[in-house]
Amino acid sequence: MIDTADIGNGTVFEHDGAVYQVVWFQHHKPGKGGAMLRVKLRNMRTGATIERTFKSGERFKEVSLTRRPKQFLYAEGDNFTFMDMETYDQITVSRAQLGDSARFLSENMEVQAAYIDEEFLGLDLPASVTLKVTSTVPGVKGDSVSNMVKPATLENGMEIQVPLFVKEGDAIRVDTRTSEYVERL
Repeated sequence: MIDTADIGNGTVFEHDGAVYQVVWFQHHKPGKGGAMLRVKLRNMRTGATIERTFKSGERFKEVSLTRRPKQFLYAEGDNFTFMDMETYDQITVSRAQLGDSARFLSENMEVQAAYIDEEFLGLDLPASVTLKVTSTVPGVKGDSVSNMVKPATLENGMEIQVPLFVKEGDAIRVDTRTSEYVERL
């Protein structure tokens, strides 16, 4: 059993019969009353994200996940095929099971797959991925100093805000947790 003091980003636990992973947390002590824990949780089976508040000292059943290295091979419609790096077995997973993780996958990318008792739950992506900018409006000379941003479409179809000095064809690093620009490579 774990309690609210043990919870941090990435912690996996069972609550109300569902398995959740902590996406974001904040300990909060109001002026009056006991301390609380605010959390954003991702349901490991459905991919749905919810926000909850727990009283300090609440206890949860800890879940132990098994992680296995996988390589993303290809996407076909809403199905994604991965190869186990140890056994070379292939598994096909639906977009619904992957949730937001599906947006960041690129061919031959290595990821960690999370399992509970041989049941596939989801993927652990690297903290950031490198993607190419396929289209964006051109920047104006001298814009490299300002902190202004513009929309850019990436090779995976995702649109994010990037600094004005980023141009088409540039490779950029994107944070997989926040979907934000990190740096140009």
